[in-house]
Amino acid sequence: MIQLTEEQRMIHATVRKIAVEKIAPRAASIDESDEFPMDYVDVFKENRLFKMVLPEEYGGIDADTTTLCLIVEELARAYASAPQMLITTGAVLQMLLKAATEAQKEKFFKRLEKGTQACSFALTEPGHGSDAGSLQTKAVLDGDHYMINGAKAFITTGEIAELHLIFVRTGGEKAKGISVMMVDKDTPGFRVGKKEKKMGFNGTGTVELIFDDVRVPRDNLIGEVNKGWSLLTGVANMMRVWGAGCTALGNAEGALEYVIEYSKQRVQFGKPIASFQAIQFMLADMAMEIEAAKSLIYRTAYLMDTNGASFDEIESLVCMCKCYAADVGMKATTDAVQIMGGYGYTQDFPVERRMRDAKSVQIYDGSNQIQRVVIARNMIGRL
Repeated sequence: MIQLTEEQRMIHATVRKIAVEKIAPRAASIDESDEFPMDYVDVFKENRLFKMVLPEEYGGIDADTTTLCLIVEELARAYASAPQMLITTGAVLQMLLKAATEAQKEKFFKRLEKGTQACSFALTEPGHGSDAGSLQTKAVLDGDHYMINGAKAFITTGEIAELHLIFVRTGGEKAKGISVMMVDKDTPGFRVGKKEKKMGFNGTGTVELIFDDVRVPRDNLIGEVNKGWSLLTGVANMMRVWGAGCTALGNAEGALEYVIEYSKQRVQFGKPIASFQAIQFMLADMAMEIEAAKSLIYRTAYLMDTNGASFDEIESLVCMCKCYAADVGMKATTDAVQIMGGYGYTQDFPVERRMRDAKSVQIYDGSNQIQRVVIARNMIGRL
């Protein structure tokens, strides 16, 4: 196990208590109704989790990557959907810390004192997912404002977010003409579109965002014009280790813990099924693969926190974390359903939900196929 500081142990203990007492008991009902869990929002606000990446001067806890991993892993162990609003908000705030001016930080961090404190990270469009560099939502400069038109799709937390960090086209083709802007939810012309009906990951407020002649101040541009792609690759992509990676990890751990107890209690042929070698081997494989994913994630987090590797090395490791943990999570939850047999296939038990949630992590935040492309490209160079 990694060596944690006293502060990290305290945060971990607090989040585990929240997960057990507040998150897990509501998971099944949220999954069934797909309601956005405003009670989760209240708990996260009370414990400053929305601001976890911010320095103390802005009311945060200045969490490093390892701390973020601990938080997301523990929440996902209770319910994979629960940390998603924290992940999107954390990614937005990290980008503001990296690229915003002091005046912008003051403006937007103060804005988040009101309402839910949640943010959305709006990159994906109806026609552009993995090929995000081809996005078409446009922002045209008009005096002291930008006029934005277009749409975003599959935006997590978009249903209730106070601020939306959006990627828009302000210049030429592909990645060279992309900029980043902040849009307040109350801006005229902006609206939340349809809510997606998904296989899993319910309760995450996944929606379309519609921009119809939305005027935002020129001062809402984050970083330099047409330089948004470098912000995405240099800042936001790094969240995959604690975002998608730890979501998959925690979800898999929760499935394994549940099915171990089940296999010790379920009796067939006069014996607990845990006594059968076939079941034991499945459990052993799940445990080994989960531990391997955990080691990869926390080693990568350590290197990120200590600047212990080059950007290309970190980028590859982050992609490995997301890809490997997501694949492990899918296999572990599928095996959990298999071990439980018919009961595992029913909604009376949580493993089928965990299997549905695991599938999402293989797709979102850059599909696992795209992660493999980046890993290979960094190994062999750009051809």
